[in-house]
Amino acid sequence: MNALRVSIMMTCLMVFAAVAGVVARPPAKPLGATPKYLLEDVVPREFGEWREVPPSAALVVNPETKQLLDKLYSQILMRTYVHTSGYRIMLALAYGDDQRGELQAHLPEVCYPAQGFSLHSRTETQLGTPFGSIAARRLTTSNGARKEPITYWFTVGDTPVKSKFDQRMVEIRLGLSGQIPDGLLFRISSIDAIPAHAYQFQDAFVIDLLKAVPGRDRTRLSGLKERGPG
Repeated sequence: MNALRVSIMMTCLMVFAAVAGVVARPPAKPLGATPKYLLEDVVPREFGEWREVPPSAALVVNPETKQLLDKLYSQILMRTYVHTSGYRIMLALAYGDDQRGELQAHLPEVCYPAQGFSLHSRTETQLGTPFGSIAARRLTTSNGARKEPITYWFTVGDTPVKSKFDQRMVEIRLGLSGQIPDGLLFRISSIDAIPAHAYQFQDAFVIDLLKAVPGRDRTRLSGLKERGPG
């Protein structure tokens, strides 16, 4: 009986979300609108013990075709960074200035298998940083002999979301204030046969990056709000 009550409640919430989404839907984005920010300017090419690897020597995987990426996102940033120890991290940021309808971001567990990767595990995690914890997801994938652990998260506006329902609630809230929901997919990965080793370096990369950027950019990249004095 309790399960039935919960099911009915969730159904009602989803119906409310769908109706409210129509009512709250803001107008279309003006043509030629200036981007809120540029990923190229937000992410430094060198920070902490990391520096960018020249594109000719990078190993970033493009899990979707350029044509589809151009349709889904208004900005793409793909870089490879190397640590002073020689360890490499592949960074992929995908920003969409309108996340409504079919422009909603594709997540790695969808686009990696579409590119021929096998998905072995998917776990939720809280990635700890000096600015708070990020609700992230870990994946382990492979393509032949290539083992590639992944860490990623997704934000709508400045709010991290873990599900379609969370995303819809944020979209409604933004729509009620006349804002068009934008979204950012933050993904890092590394070629490493030992996931725990990979995640250790990936966490260090995230912490060093967030330390290196101003508070406003930190919020946009991670969903972590700026802390007030004291």
